[in-house]
Amino acid sequence: MNLIDDTWLPFTTKKGVEVLPIAEITRPDVLDFYLPRADFQGAAYQLVIGLLQTVFAPSNEEDWHELYETPPSVDELQKALSQASHAFNMLGDGPLFMQDYDALASSSTTPVANLLIEAPGGNTLKLNTDHFVKRQTSGGMSLPMAALALYTLQINAPSGGQGHRTGLRGGGPLTTLVLPASRDATLWQKVWMNVLWLKNTSQIDLSSPAIFPWLGPTKTSEGKNTMVLPGNDYPQEIQTYWAMPRRIRLNVEDAQDVCQVSGETCTPIIKNYQTQNYGNNYGDLWTHPLTPYAFNPKKPEQGKLSRKGQPEGLPYKMWHSLLFTEKSDKEHITPAQVVSSFYIKRDEFDKETNEIPRLWVFGYDMDNMKARCWYSSQIPLFKITPEQQDEILIEIQELQSLALDALKQCRAAVKNAWFKRPGDKKGDTSFIDRAFWQRTEQAFVEGLYAIQNSDEGFVLSSQQAKKWLEHIKNTIYQLFDEHVLTECHADRALARKMRARQSLRKWLNYSKAVKNFKHTYQISDERKAS
Repeated sequence: MNLIDDTWLPFTTKKGVEVLPIAEITRPDVLDFYLPRADFQGAAYQLVIGLLQTVFAPSNEEDWHELYETPPSVDELQKALSQASHAFNMLGDGPLFMQDYDALASSSTTPVANLLIEAPGGNTLKLNTDHFVKRQTSGGMSLPMAALALYTLQINAPSGGQGHRTGLRGGGPLTTLVLPASRDATLWQKVWMNVLWLKNTSQIDLSSPAIFPWLGPTKTSEGKNTMVLPGNDYPQEIQTYWAMPRRIRLNVEDAQDVCQVSGETCTPIIKNYQTQNYGNNYGDLWTHPLTPYAFNPKKPEQGKLSRKGQPEGLPYKMWHSLLFTEKSDKEHITPAQVVSSFYIKRDEFDKETNEIPRLWVFGYDMDNMKARCWYSSQIPLFKITPEQQDEILIEIQELQSLALDALKQCRAAVKNAWFKRPGDKKGDTSFIDRAFWQRTEQAFVEGLYAIQNSDEGFVLSSQQAKKWLEHIKNTIYQLFDEHVLTECHADRALARKMRARQSLRKWLNYSKAVKNFKHTYQISDERKAS
């Protein structure tokens, strides 16, 4: 099977689900990928974006816009993609997609289920502690699903034990994709939004291991000075899509079986693979065009750190770091390159409807080798110039700051109500945080739209600011009452609970944070008893 030339990838079309070659993404009736796992869906986007970036990148902004409006024909795209088809074989005697150049001499085999990032590790299996994510004792994967599992692992690879290298962006990076405003946009438009224009791409040697590492022997990393560093020969915007930190060779069986991922009967089947440690070791000097980064401006030699998924998910308190550049003495935060590129070409989109494109954010929350959760969220983008970002950032941080301060007071009030000595209690109250972010997110989004549509230069109106403050207050009261006052009849601690609520009410009406917010937005000082 060849991933470029063959029919293997399932898509959602206007007629239903169809399995098609990759080149048919240019069809106007092809709307999305149709894959059985959320991480495979994200990987398919990155795979196709990487292909377009490698063999079909426009050389300037004008060409980019022209191709966005008028996609190439299926034949034109297939001709371009075929330049790299030699690197995308899943079967055969030569180099195989995302697999080690050499046949690995490992004496033991690993079940193919271990390609899935949430699969329990060796120590977990040994201790029999895989209670929530169960081991796969049998079954295999079809070639299409194995290809996606392999690619998903290579681009997200977490730490995997001694010498089993993390991905180029570190383990569990966040990926951000710019999507058109319209939910009916074609798949071509969705992927093309994330292709950057590049110059001099005709000089790229597609047979070079510098582009596709599996086309040559692995640069193993047992010793010192073996790190794979960015070079000047080829653009990082291309190389980063094909980074291969793990040394893996799939074992293909010419037999019929059921794929444990898709549930379909298939031939051939892959039930296990060989693996070996000390593969390509990518440092922190790489930057991936789909990922936001942070770095210390005083220590540039330390490189950039990709933004990662967190246990609390993707709350709006972190959205600004995905949308804008933020600089301080200690840290510079930059959005993904595709987001910065969008701000340059923003005026060409949705002129008639004035709709705002979206940012799709997704990724794993990893605890070293353990996948705790997969997160996926869509947030609004801003059609602004880079120079206007600071104005909007100030307004966003005003909303976020009030929310963070109020949430902190809520947590403290709940603990004061629950315990006589709250300072001695170290229990987890993150469930309060999650509920707060979820219940206030829609109001925050409404605030973002109000800022963008403001007639006063990206300044939140007094009316909208007051609406945000009242929503924060109501949510805080609701959370406190739910966790403290739901069962208070004949409660010996009722007096303590009411004191805690009274203290919370005092903060929400008279604190310095609330007064400053009211002063900033000229909110009249009308207090209502709660």
